[in-house]
Amino acid sequence: MNYIDVFNGDADGICALIQLRKAHPQNARLITGVKRDIQLLKNVEAAPGDHISVLDISFEKNRADVQRLLNQGASIEYYDHHKSGTPVSHPKLKTYIDDQSSAICTGLLVDRKIGGQFRAWALVAAFGDNFNAAAMTLGESSGYDRESLRTLQKLGVYINYNSYGEDLSDLFFHPDALYRHLQPYTSPFDFIRENKTIYSTLAEGYEDDMGAAKSAPYLHQSTRSAIVFFDNEKWARRVSGVYINALANQHPDRAHAVITQNADKTYKVSIRSPLNKAEIHADKLAGQFNTGGGRKSAAGINALSDEQFNHFIDSFKVYFS
Repeated sequence: MNYIDVFNGDADGICALIQLRKAHPQNARLITGVKRDIQLLKNVEAAPGDHISVLDISFEKNRADVQRLLNQGASIEYYDHHKSGTPVSHPKLKTYIDDQSSAICTGLLVDRKIGGQFRAWALVAAFGDNFNAAAMTLGESSGYDRESLRTLQKLGVYINYNSYGEDLSDLFFHPDALYRHLQPYTSPFDFIRENKTIYSTLAEGYEDDMGAAKSAPYLHQSTRSAIVFFDNEKWARRVSGVYINALANQHPDRAHAVITQNADKTYKVSIRSPLNKAEIHADKLAGQFNTGGGRKSAAGINALSDEQFNHFIDSFKVYFS
C-alpha cells in the first residue's frame, strides 16, 4: 500500500496535515502547490490498495478525479471546508467536510477528528486562514494566554503568506519543503524557538512586502467596499492574500478585493466579505466569473479577463452595496 498526502500549500493545508500525520504517522508521498492550485488530484495516479489523504482543496473542483481514483482502487479520506457540491457515495471514501460554517477551517476539522491532540497547530491553521475570533476563543478555552496566541497568529500569517504566488518560483519555500521543516515539531513554539532561519526569512519577507502593498492604489473606496490594484510583481503575488486579510480585519464592516495583474494580462482577484456581515457570501460573487470560486467569507478569481475587468468592479460595488 502506498500513502499519498494531497494538501493545499497554505497554512491551513500544511497545519492540517501536520496534525493528521502526528496522530497517524505514515511515510507518504506529498503533493501540493501554491495556494491557488486547488485541482491537485489531477496530479495523482493510484493503484489498488493505495490510500490518499486530501486536505483543504475543494471537493467540488476535484470530484471527477475523486471518482477516477476510487475507480482505480484507492481509498480516500477527504478533509475540507470549501464548497463541496454534489457528494460522491463510495465505500472507500470518507469525507470530513463542513462547507456550511463560516468559522471552520480544515485544521479545525482535523483537530476535531483527532480529539485536539495537537491543538496549537490547529490554532496556527485557523489564524492563517483568518479565523481570528474562532482561534482566539478556542485558544483561550484551551489554556493559552493572549501573548502565546499572538505568537501563533504571526506564524499562521507567515506560513499563509508563503503560499501565494503565480507559481512556485514566487515563494520563499516550496510548500512541501516548508511542511517537512515544520512537521517534526510537536509544538509550533518549538519551531519558532529552534528554526530561526526559516521563521525570520518569512517574517522579514512579510514585513517588506506589506510595506510595498500599503502604497498600492485604490480603484474604489467607500464605507462598504474597497478595491486595491497590484501590478504584476513578485511581492504583489506573494502578499495579496495576507494583505486583504489585514484589510478585512482593520475594516470589519467593509468588503475588499485585491486585483493583481497576471503575466498573461489577465487578473487574479482576492475577495473578502465583511467580517461583521457573514450573511453576504464572497463565493457567490466569485462564482459569477470564469475561474472563480472559494468559500463564503473568502473567495477569488484566478484569471479575470481584461474584457471582464470593469464588469467585475461594477458587480463588486453593487453586490456589497
